[in-house]
Amino acid sequence: MSAAPEHAPTMARANLAERIAPWLPMLLVPLVMLTGLILIPSGSSWLTLTVSGLAMGMMIFIMASGMTLVFGLMDVINFGHGVFISVGAFVGVSVLLMLAGMTAAPSLFLNLLAMLLAIIAAALATGALGWAFERVIVKPVYGAHLKQILVTMGGLIVVEQLIIVLWGPEEIYILRPEALKGAVTFAGAALEKYRLVAVAVGLALFLTMRFVLRRTKIGLIVRAGVENGEMVEALGYRLRLVFIGVFVAGSALAGLGGVMWGLYQEVITAHMGQQMMILIFIVVIIGGLGSVEGCFIGALLVGLLQNYVAFLEPKAALISNIGLMVAILMWRPQGMIPVVKAK
Repeated sequence: MSAAPEHAPTMARANLAERIAPWLPMLLVPLVMLTGLILIPSGSSWLTLTVSGLAMGMMIFIMASGMTLVFGLMDVINFGHGVFISVGAFVGVSVLLMLAGMTAAPSLFLNLLAMLLAIIAAALATGALGWAFERVIVKPVYGAHLKQILVTMGGLIVVEQLIIVLWGPEEIYILRPEALKGAVTFAGAALEKYRLVAVAVGLALFLTMRFVLRRTKIGLIVRAGVENGEMVEALGYRLRLVFIGVFVAGSALAGLGGVMWGLYQEVITAHMGQQMMILIFIVVIIGGLGSVEGCFIGALLVGLLQNYVAFLEPKAALISNIGLMVAILMWRPQGMIPVVKAK
């Protein structure tokens, strides 16, 4: 009987550690920002790099969020995800070129309206392509990871060649809408207008996704399907239709991200999506498969680290994100916020 009080402090500390552990990944982003503030000598430079890193992270999140849900819910390794980024960029830029009068006007409202129309067109096109991709390429290889890798890579190559056939092999250089060019000055730092818009769009999308997944019935079904698909089907829900819907939505998000990334880089190519896949895979893996919150934190970490390291030591920027992935996986092998599946 006397042994219980001796173990009470140890048990209390263990319980406290268990309660704190889920919140630790959320502290990484402010910790990285604080480290950057300490290492970067100029406050204005730090602010510029931070906004740039947040903008980059938000766009990576938009492109990667659909993929993490597809991974978590459908157990599909889709190496062809990058093609939706490329198609979205080309469709969106084509719409912007047709709306040149609106993008050239010095009106923020007209510029944002043109961007919205381009994003809608890109999302619709990539959503339809995602439906066809899932039906024709992914459906026959459910449960076979090696075959998934091979056939989705093949699908990526085929669609990239179709992009070249339709739009040509050359890079397409684009200009941002007139009101989004240049920068605003704040506390001595030059903050690009477009990057501020990218931060706002990414944050709005994250909050919307989080609301849908946590506060709506379809979100409950998706989250339950990620954790225990057999139980969801036993309750009478047609999880296969949910699979298709998530795949289409993920493809549409990648298309949206493609438009944003194309305007960010001011150039688009048929292979741009394939080139982004390394960063997307890093974000999906370190965030935790199926976790939107983990994907969001991982994308911000990647964006901030890339910008800080490129400023402090440009040569090290090439390996900074790989180093981040190694460090995170050594700390949490299942990712920062893993989705626990029922056994």
